[in-house]
Amino acid sequence: MATFGEAVSAARKALGLSQRQLAVRVKKEDGEQISPQYLNDIERARRGAPSQHLILHLAKVLNLEPDYLFGLAQVWPRDIVKGMERSSPETVQEAFCAFRKTLKDKK
Repeated sequence: MATFGEAVSAARKALGLSQRQLAVRVKKEDGEQISPQYLNDIERARRGAPSQHLILHLAKVLNLEPDYLFGLAQVWPRDIVKGMERSSPETVQEAFCAFRKTLKDKK
């Protein structure tokens, strides 16, 4: 399985974009673009997982499924966290079991 940075790098290259070109398209919460150096650090795993906002924006710009990037970044999407907060421990356990089974069956 790829790392978060490897997935971002591969998707960027598949679209024929340089790091600078992608950085211009990805906006932080304040509307400013990310720097090419920040993107380089992400791709080379020199930074921790970016914010949920940046993960969602990278997914959109790179035509990737956000959940895939959330998984690689090891970040829980907000809707999953809220669902877990409202669920019983048994329901959460069932969900994890189903998730693991799906991943195992897809090998």
